[in-house]
Amino acid sequence: MQTTIPKLDTDKSLDSVSLWSVTRKRLFRRKSAIFGMTILGILIVIALTAHWLAPYDPTKSMLDIKGYPTSVEKRQPPCIHAFGCPADQPQHILGLDGVIRDEFSRLLYGARLSLVIGLATVTFAIVIGTVLGSLAGYFGGWVDNAIMRVMDVLLAFPSLLLAIAIVTVLGPGLINALLAIGIVSIPAYARVVRGSVLSIRETDYVSATRSLGGNTYEILFKRILPNALTPLIVQGTLGIATAILDSAALSFLGLGAQPPTPEWGAMLGAERNQVFTAPHLVFYPGLAIMLTVLAFNLLGDGLRDALDPRLAHVS
Repeated sequence: MQTTIPKLDTDKSLDSVSLWSVTRKRLFRRKSAIFGMTILGILIVIALTAHWLAPYDPTKSMLDIKGYPTSVEKRQPPCIHAFGCPADQPQHILGLDGVIRDEFSRLLYGARLSLVIGLATVTFAIVIGTVLGSLAGYFGGWVDNAIMRVMDVLLAFPSLLLAIAIVTVLGPGLINALLAIGIVSIPAYARVVRGSVLSIRETDYVSATRSLGGNTYEILFKRILPNALTPLIVQGTLGIATAILDSAALSFLGLGAQPPTPEWGAMLGAERNQVFTAPHLVFYPGLAIMLTVLAFNLLGDGLRDALDPRLAHVS
């Protein structure tokens, strides 16, 4: 008589679903993370709908618009009809800048540019840093020493000063600023990935894969890296905030986005001497930068706590 042994269900997707379900519950228990996600959600909506929400072209002066009153003055304060501004005067919610452009329209389009800057630079840095950190942690020896010594040299310089030096060599411009910020961000991700790979490569399931004849590609990219993503996600979320801040700083110095590109740092830099005569031109871009960086920092902190297996506040 032949006995049939039932096959056990070893679907690993269940573990994955369980992990992300627990992570989501932990994340939504943190009020600070919810606040950060709310701000970030609003910014994303603004970025996606800026061409509908903006009443004017962000790069065009009001004097270039046919039929617009020629008596308008530069750096005109905000004019909102509902708040008592004369009805015969064109409405500008946040006023006009020094080139007589609508500040509100430029602020809306600046949200789109800032989010693209943060995501693009962090994606570039994560890809390069993950490859370098993986090779250093997996192979060790002279490969590890060569890669990590270069990373140590990059970390020896303040990131913003190194980015300024790179942009100075390459020339001012948004693309060069993105490249510079991405380069100075690579060491942080390389070190995070290297540390994770060093600890994961000694686990039993990696040793089992190696003993069963698994090649380097399978072991590194199918066994080790998928389990090293947790700290990388947290670092990347926090890195977006840093990238946006560095980009604003470069644009403020005239090394990043060039006029008439609507970028918050460039808007601050162009009107930095008008802080007392036209404070609205400095306050609103500065507030936008602060809220964006705050949102990513709060979300990053929430993810760090939610993905930490040592925390036991799961229902």
